[in-house]
Amino acid sequence: MNIILMGLPGAGKGTQAAHIVQELQIPHISTGDMFRHAVAEQTALGLEAKSYMDQGQLVPDRVTIGIVRERLAKDDCASGFLLDGFPRTVPQAEALDELLQQLDRELNHVIYIEVTKEKLLERLTGRRICRKCGASYHMVFRPPAVEGVCDECGGELYQRDDDRSETMNKRLQINLKSTQELIQYYEPTGKLTRIDGEQQIEQVTKSILSRIRRS
Repeated sequence: MNIILMGLPGAGKGTQAAHIVQELQIPHISTGDMFRHAVAEQTALGLEAKSYMDQGQLVPDRVTIGIVRERLAKDDCASGFLLDGFPRTVPQAEALDELLQQLDRELNHVIYIEVTKEKLLERLTGRRICRKCGASYHMVFRPPAVEGVCDECGGELYQRDDDRSETMNKRLQINLKSTQELIQYYEPTGKLTRIDGEQQIEQVTKSILSRIRRS
């Protein structure tokens, strides 16, 4: 079973990916992991990707697609894979289609975990960190017993700049544009399934697996 998992930051892709790969016994392939493995193995493409990353530049699609090709050709992908974080753009999606055709593989499902922007902001901006011991909390899902105070050591809780509403809002806007373009690309194929990501975690997993098993 060959699957792409899509969703905006905060939609719960990481959580759902873990459940899906455990159930289907296929590898979870994220862009970051692919780059790290290619660099660690010192492949030609891995070293080329590292040169861009070391300069703070985006890795070109040509290199990224090459690394994806190397990863999907590995033995553990023989019975399928779950791609997470790739493709990010329509040109990457088109390149993936060509790659799968060359590998004589078929994309079975594109799962989009759908969550409203308001709910995503609630999830993404709710994190608080203890200045003293580094313990992590969430104001909705794992709040401290006393607001602003760490349960573990009594230290002060603070919100990182990266977790502030303005920062997250900009991040979501950037991701939303590319995600909508990918949805428009995959929807006509009949392979895209929208999953309500605002359900309980277990229900989201159940909905995803139910869709996959119907195919």
